[in-house]
Formats: sequence, C-alpha cells, structure tokens
Amino acid sequence: MNGRERVLAALRGDTPDRVPRALSFGRVDLERLLPPDEPRESFVDVDFILFPDRPQDQALRELVKAHRVDTRLGTPEQAANYAAWDYHPEIPERSSPLERVSSLQEILDFPFPEDAEGLDIAEMARQVDEIHSRGLAAGSTLPHLGGELFEPAWRLRGLKALLLDFTLRPEWARVLLRRLGEMAQAKARAVAEAGADVLSLGDDVGMPGRMIFSPEHWREFIRPQMAAIVAAAKSVKPDIHVIYHSDGHYEPIVGDLIEIGISAINPLQPEHMDATRIRRRFGTRIAFWGTVGSHNSFALATPEAIREQVRLRVETLGRAGLVLCPAYGVGWPDTIPLANIRAFLDAAEEFGG
Repeated sequence: MNGRERVLAALRGDTPDRVPRALSFGRVDLERLLPPDEPRESFVDVDFILFPDRPQDQALRELVKAHRVDTRLGTPEQAANYAAWDYHPEIPERSSPLERVSSLQEILDFPFPEDAEGLDIAEMARQVDEIHSRGLAAGSTLPHLGGELFEPAWRLRGLKALLLDFTLRPEWARVLLRRLGEMAQAKARAVAEAGADVLSLGDDVGMPGRMIFSPEHWREFIRPQMAAIVAAAKSVKPDIHVIYHSDGHYEPIVGDLIEIGISAINPLQPEHMDATRIRRRFGTRIAFWGTVGSHNSFALATPEAIREQVRLRVETLGRAGLVLCPAYGVGWPDTIPLANIRAFLDAAEEFGG
C-alpha cells in the first residue's frame, strides 16, 4: 500500500498494511521540521494543499509582511486574516465587531470578507495531483477565522454575547451561524471539486472535562450547519472523507458526528478524551486521527516516552480506523525537539506495522 491507500483504508475503518502517520490535521511545513534531503512520503502518508490567495488576500499579506510575530496575536499572516474580518483582539473595544449590535439586521448587514467566487480550483486540483503523484492522500482545510462555525461566531459576536444568544436571542445565533455555514459550504464544494481525499473541519467546542456549551445547544445551533458543510462536499465527491477537529472534551457529540457523515475525529487529547472508551462504544464507525501525546509531551517528554505512547495507542486502539498523529501541533521547530518528532514517526512505523 502507498500512503494514500493507507489513509483511505483507515478512514473507512479498515486495517491497512501499517497504521498511517500524520503530523497535524492540516498542512505542516515539513521542510522546516525534518532533513530536506528526504522526501515527505518518507515521513507521513498525507499532505495538505494550500488554499490559493485571492487578490485582496495577497494585498493584506504584503501589508503585514514587514511586521514581526506578536506573542498575543500570532504570525503576520494571522494578523492579516484578523484584519480581513475586522476582528481586533489587540483593541478590547473593537475586538468583536458584532458584540455591540442592537438588532438582527446589523448581523445580516455585516460584510463577511470571504466567499468562494474567484477561487482558483484549477490550482487546487494541480496541488492535489502533485500530492497524489507522491503516493500520498491529499487533504485540505478551509480558510476561516479560527474555525468553521462556533469559533468565528464567538470571535465576531463575543463569547458571552453568543452564549446568551443561544438562550435569549436564538434567531440571532441561527442567522450568524447560517451565514458562516454558507461560506464554508461553498469552499467545501471547491475542495471536493479539486479532488481532495480529505476535508478537515475545525471548531473548538470542548474544554477540559466538558464542552464549552451544552450538547443540546450544539445539536440545535451547530449540528445543522456542520451537516450542511459535510453534505456540500459529498454532493460533489461522495467518497470524500471529512475529519472533525476540536480540542478538549466533546465525547457527548461523537454519535452526532457519525450521523452527519464525519469519518474521523481529531485529536482525542488523552487528558480530555478517553479514546479506548470511545472505541469500545463506536468501534471503527468513526476513525481516530491523533491520540498521541498530552499538552506538554512533544515539547518536554523524552523520545523514549513518545515511543511508549505510540506503542500504547496501537496496543489499546488496534490498527483499524487509526491515523497516528500528535494530539498537539508540531509546526514550530523552535519549541518541539526534532528528536521527539522523529521518535514519533519511527515508533509509528515500528508499532503500526
């Protein structure tokens, strides 16, 4: 099997010749992490395309290129994205542009920056073909403000205001989430049209020990739009696999995610999600993409400890329906020892075979 075949088998709940490896649920710049003389397919079984910039995106990136990384705001690219959405976390009185609205019409009138018009799908398809030529599965995330639905909604509306909307002004929440959902649907269709194997959706709804809001509110407000995004991708490419990312604890909605067509969940942080219990309950109806490492593991643990975590995950979860991946991002080589990343990849190949 090549990498693409392994990933697709795992996402179907089958057992590949060895457990596939990934380093994130999105694109990772492997050239920054690992020796440049070895091809990517030596390390991972999946790679992710870059969403092409539109002219207005390029203009913003040029504007912020000269600025340094801000520890509060992130990279200049993130700052450009925030500016496009009129989201200013560095200015408290302007941080959430919809926080002080007094009518539903103001939410309807808000000028969302992103749409799918003008997307260079041919360029996206070229990237997919290039990834396939290396024997890897091709994935894509969507451009967004921190996530597809809940995260951009609370950034725009303010977390407290949005949570109050769920109870006091439900139509306001529905309208905002519907607008975000429609944008994501259009981009999901573009990903499917480009021929990607995997669509990665992210929406942090969990925290330590519980969800940020009730599962009932998730089902009322978030599920319909998440289901519509999945359906939009599958309407173009029925065999596309959709993975769902949330940090923290979101076990109460795993059954819902299966029902709306999610193939895999990410990252199953060991300190917040009991992957073994979820596997016993759902079997391989839902694949796992992640599972390895706690909050500090890859930064502070020894390579031997990383190796043991990989061994334990394969032993307790089985080889079917599993994509081994760090439960936390490893995209910053200045904070993650390369020896730990290499230990993960080597152990995944050894114990996953």
